[in-house]
Amino acid sequence: MVEYKTPGEIEAMRAAGAVVGAALTAVRAEAAVGVTLKHLDEVAHTVIKEAGATSPFLGYTPTFADTPFPGVICASVNDAVLHGFPTKYKLRDGDLLAVDCGATLDGWTGDSAISFCLGTTSAADAKLLEVTEKALYAAIEASVVGAKLGDICALIGSHAREAGFGLHTDFGGHGVGRTMHEDGPHVPNDGRPGRGLRLRPGLTMAIEPWFMAGGVDEYKIDDDGWTIRSTDGSNGAHFEHTIAVTEDGPIILTARDQ
Repeated sequence: MVEYKTPGEIEAMRAAGAVVGAALTAVRAEAAVGVTLKHLDEVAHTVIKEAGATSPFLGYTPTFADTPFPGVICASVNDAVLHGFPTKYKLRDGDLLAVDCGATLDGWTGDSAISFCLGTTSAADAKLLEVTEKALYAAIEASVVGAKLGDICALIGSHAREAGFGLHTDFGGHGVGRTMHEDGPHVPNDGRPGRGLRLRPGLTMAIEPWFMAGGVDEYKIDDDGWTIRSTDGSNGAHFEHTIAVTEDGPIILTARDQ
């Protein structure tokens, strides 16, 4: 069941989202060629702890995984699109890194993700990053009272299809609030306009397009049970914000310094 939030609860979620934004900003500033993913995880963990928050990622064990997640960030490199472990892998020039992070503060949660390249950025990666991020902000802008959830999902999907990118709807956006994944709504990255839940004030959700450059929709999961990769070895990008639908328009609850 979808839980609609009061203005006060939305402000509490904004406080949690600010922690997420600060953690991602710190990770982006620290990321460089030669830095390990584990170090970036430690950077994010420090920000979260110093804010008096906790990580909803660390130790999380969803139904699709047999083992708890080992970090406070998902750190996915190149063809790893989602749920990558923060390992001792050292970043290399030209790597495309997607970082997903969450924080829970005073019982409320925020969830957000960014993607960027280390050092050299190829033209193909630049296009992938640009289109995926544009899909996120277009979907946020369209998240107004009275719109249908299918409108949002179809808008995301159209960005991928027009660019020739692959996508999959098994993993996508979701309700956020007292937990990282509330019962509803599921926000897949493709859909049919005019279908699904009608957006109402107080709805809070994470919108998170993730596209694969090769144009193939299928993915595979590593032996760790978590890391999702493109089947054709092409790079992936992932962007995400937690938002609130209000009478005055959508509010980004996980805003970060640019």
